[in-house]
Amino acid sequence: MSDLGGRIGGIRVGYDLNADWNGTRLHGRIGGHLEGKDITLTLNGEHIDGRVGGHIKGFDADGTLGADELRVRLGGRIEGDDIRATLTDTRADGRFSGRIDGKDIDLNLDGDRLKGRIGGVLNGKDVNVRVNGVPFGVAVLAAVCAYKALEDHEDAEKAEDDRRE
Repeated sequence: MSDLGGRIGGIRVGYDLNADWNGTRLHGRIGGHLEGKDITLTLNGEHIDGRVGGHIKGFDADGTLGADELRVRLGGRIEGDDIRATLTDTRADGRFSGRIDGKDIDLNLDGDRLKGRIGGVLNGKDVNVRVNGVPFGVAVLAAVCAYKALEDHEDAEKAEDDRRE
């Protein structure tokens, strides 16, 4: 069986990503046991879909993964984010969450490591994930899902802090 393992973000503010790949389905965990979310992604031809988190506090993934392009919607039609990335054998370059208020996707496959950054220099997160037999596009999508889960968690914490003030 193939697997992913690594980290999105830094030591203090980041999430681990650990998942198994069986050839059509990626299943695992983003974050830890208490502050984390399950991830399940299923690839059927060029259609990819799945869920990150639970039924209430989670988001869907639905889109296409071709040989040279990843186009996926995370979340719903109104409250959601688009992923649009150009793929080569070793590089993913694109945007997450829109042209104006979005984040850059700049990821490279270096041996068996998916490395790079999602977001900008100041507000982005580093990606360092071991890719052991998982298709490159699936690994890229899993990394962006982990980034979104971490970003959603940070936004919820900030909103809670603002309510307390």
